[in-house]
Amino acid sequence: MKKLMIALAVASLSTVALAQETVGVAEVPTEKYSVSTNSFWSNWFLSVGGDYITTSPRGEDWSLLKGKNSQFGVNVALGKWFTPGLGLRFKYNTWKGKYEDEKFNLQMFRLDAMFNLSNMLCGYSDTRVWNVIPFLGFGDVKSRGMAYDFGLQSSWRLSKRMNVFAEASFALADKHGKVFKFKNSYDKFVDLSVGLAFNLGSTGFKKTPDVDALMALNAAQLDALNSALAAQQAENAKLKSDLAKKPKEVVKTNTVKEILAAPQSVFFNIGSSQIASKKEIVNLQALADMVKETSAKLRITGYADSATGSAAYNQTLSEKRANRVADELVKLGVSRDNLIVEGKGGVATLKPNSYNRRVIIEAE
Repeated sequence: MKKLMIALAVASLSTVALAQETVGVAEVPTEKYSVSTNSFWSNWFLSVGGDYITTSPRGEDWSLLKGKNSQFGVNVALGKWFTPGLGLRFKYNTWKGKYEDEKFNLQMFRLDAMFNLSNMLCGYSDTRVWNVIPFLGFGDVKSRGMAYDFGLQSSWRLSKRMNVFAEASFALADKHGKVFKFKNSYDKFVDLSVGLAFNLGSTGFKKTPDVDALMALNAAQLDALNSALAAQQAENAKLKSDLAKKPKEVVKTNTVKEILAAPQSVFFNIGSSQIASKKEIVNLQALADMVKETSAKLRITGYADSATGSAAYNQTLSEKRANRVADELVKLGVSRDNLIVEGKGGVATLKPNSYNRRVIIEAE
């Protein structure tokens, strides 16, 4: 009877997991515009592109995108997003300029502050397809002097790691830094550019939980959870009473099936087949003792989270998780012949997704 009561205690530990599966748990609400501060090595990007640049030397009139001073060039930039709305980049342009019959090489170095209006106005989203990003900054045009620039970039998401962009910018340069002295005292540059941007290292921002929404969200859900727990506790109390009336010699496999009527769950971390908590092993010890006592058969079914990984990867991972639990039971003295082990691959039956990374143990 002592071992029977231990098994009963194990069954009561499973009621929380069962109630979560029955009632469901809502995703944590988050602030629309607030995110956690990212690390220094997060959200860097590298971009490369081609340019079409029109130049107008100081003192000369010019027409946008026309005339003998328009040339093709290339650019490369390295930058970082410090928040979803604010970033900095260092950009380098090089092209061959021409004025009348004279040809010369030009290079522009500039530091730009970038403002993602899509995230600033509509809230942060790491899956948004289109972003509008104005920018402004300063730098130097080789042999032409101090430069000031501003422009607008349009960026489209191709994947987590790659974006395609198109941007237009206007720059003024003057050797003496007096760019606003009078109308024709500075060189003018119009730059049209297209290219690819590659996200480096860790990407994205973690949203800040909305504490007020959390406080308001869970009232009805807690009532439902408490109701489910109360029903399980009543069922366990009835089972305990029924078992107390049975003689020891009758406590066989059928009793184990009653105890395991509520399947027990063992949980895992994302992408791992290692059991997440040591206390899960303690629960398996009590279950193993009961199975050895009665020679009952157990079905061990592994699952993975279908929101991450391919179908083939999740199938393999679910099988590894099921075998991990089976191996632990064997270590605790359960015969492998008493275990039926299978993997069901990736599922999305529970919320949040972390609850789908589990193994279910139930009487066969």
